[in-house]
Formats: sequence, C-alpha cells, structure tokens
Amino acid sequence: MSATFIVQDFLGALERSDFDGATAFLDDSVVYENVGMPVDHGKDATIATLKRFMILADRFQVIMHGIAENGNVVLTERTDILSGPGLHLEFWVCGRFEVKNGKITLWKDYFDWATLSRQIAKSLPSLVAERVMRVFTRSG
Repeated sequence: MSATFIVQDFLGALERSDFDGATAFLDDSVVYENVGMPVDHGKDATIATLKRFMILADRFQVIMHGIAENGNVVLTERTDILSGPGLHLEFWVCGRFEVKNGKITLWKDYFDWATLSRQIAKSLPSLVAERVMRVFTRSG
C-alpha cells in the first residue's frame, strides 16, 4: 500500500470516528504536532489528543484539496471541519506525514490560529468558547 493510501485511509478512519482503525495506521513511536501546540509522542498520546478535539464536536470531516507523495513523505492541503451542536469550525490545514514500514511515524499539521480563533468566537457563547480553547491548547 502506498504512503498516500495509508494517509487517506487514516484520515478516513478519523472521519468515521474509528479511533481503533486510525490507531492501526500509527507507528508505536509516532510524533504528532499541530505547529504551535505541544507535541505528542506515541500512539496513546496522539489518540488522546484527537479524542479531546471531539469533546464538543460529534463530526470530523476532511475535504482534500491536494495530496502529493515523495518517497515516504506525503503532503496534504485540506480543509478540516469539526462540527457539532452549536459548533462549526472549518479551517485550512497543510499536513506532512512520514510513513515507514506501512505506519505513520510523523504527522505535522500547520493551520491559521487566527482564523480558527475567530470561528470559535463567532460560533460559541463565551463559556463554551473558553472550553474549546482549553481543548486545543491542552491547558485544561
């Protein structure tokens, strides 16, 4: 299976909220980073962070704009959507995935915090917006 298919299948599992399926695509020592946020090391930490993102959202969707593979590196340009009752966050993401021996060893996403912050402020009452920010920054 190509690195591109592994990344697409991984993101598909996340869209289905199939965390067990997503975990199967991760190397035991995977490194996961949303640039500007704390880095996760290992499968358990990565999946725990993804589950925290879903505290207020009940749906995750990926709109893939472009995907390219060079050796074991896959680059994605996509729009990620987190939605749920009273919540709709839609933001551009550029991701870098490294795949070795059929497993994702590095997942690094870049996105615009300002755009995401504006959407949080618009979508939610102050109390809920504060809670979402704690989830994304892992301070709470």
